Formats: sequence, structure tokens, C-alpha cells
Amino acid sequence: MELKWTSKALSDLARLYEFLAPVNKPAAARTVQALAAAPSALLANPRIGERIDEFEPREVRRILVGHYEMRYELTETTIYVLRLWHTREDR
Repeated sequence: MELKWTSKALSDLARLYEFLAPVNKPAAARTVQALAAAPSALLANPRIGERIDEFEPREVRRILVGHYEMRYELTETTIYVLRLWHTREDR
């Protein structure tokens, strides 16, 4: 199984960094690095996240990485990271 990031998920990473960096650049970098590394654990356990029924028949799931929610989709051969955001954001 392979892991792919959607353009929206990559934009979310950049947006989060731009939001955090003016306050604390090293913390912003650590946060983005942790978020970027988190999906690699899904390669070993792709169904570890909670399934989100509203997307059926697609298999979309979510995991929490610290205070951030990450949504991903499973297909037969690929894990797609769809979106991520801070849990305090109004989504």
C-alpha cells in the first residue's frame, strides 16, 4: 500500500505553518513535521482511524494527531491524506 497527499492536504499543512510561524517558528516547524510524519503509521494499520459514515460508499476515516484532525481515504492500493486542521477550527 502506498501513501499519497492530496493538494488540499498539502495546502492545509502550509496554512497551519503560516498561522503558527509568526508566534513561534520552531514550534510551527515541529508541528508540521509531526503532522507530515503521522500518516506513515497508517501503512501498517490503515483502518486504525474512525470511519466517517457520511462519505459512504467511500472509506474515509479520521485520526487525531495531537490537537489536529487528519482525514484520509482508503482504496485497495493507496491511502490518500485528504485534509487536516486544528480541532478548534470551525469546520
